[in-house]
Amino acid sequence: MDTFSHALWGKALFGYRGARFSPFFFGAAPDLIAFVPYFIFKLIKSSNAKLFGKPEIAELPNWVLILYDFSHSFVISFIVLGILFFFKKRILAFASLSWSFHILLDFPFHTKEFFPTKIFWPISDIYYDGISWGIPQVWLTNILLLFLILFYRFRPGKDLKT
Repeated sequence: MDTFSHALWGKALFGYRGARFSPFFFGAAPDLIAFVPYFIFKLIKSSNAKLFGKPEIAELPNWVLILYDFSHSFVISFIVLGILFFFKKRILAFASLSWSFHILLDFPFHTKEFFPTKIFWPISDIYYDGISWGIPQVWLTNILLLFLILFYRFRPGKDLKT
């Protein structure tokens, strides 16, 4: 799924009073951890590199795939959640659940050809050969559900403290 949708899902499901922006961040965090360093690497490496859009798997350095596996693991997300719960306010720990939800969304909507999500990495390399999120039925369903949930949560006339 696209990073922007993940950020919106984080806000839609885990954003409330004390957590205005952190659900956006934690919803996008797995993709940011994997791809922001690669974006910077491409920016420095070549002035004519394609910076945006779907990357070609063959062109990616191995460390990008390792960062992807790291950031898209329930094991890692639960460690982060535990640390936040222990050291920070519970409200921030709740918002960080959007990281785990990101993984839950990616698991069935990534194919083995394009970033299969190894949800129990580094314990296991198991993944599911899912349906691509890029097909219109999945992408449009994602947009529709996001719209409905966000409209319901932040509808006009509703208490804006959420």
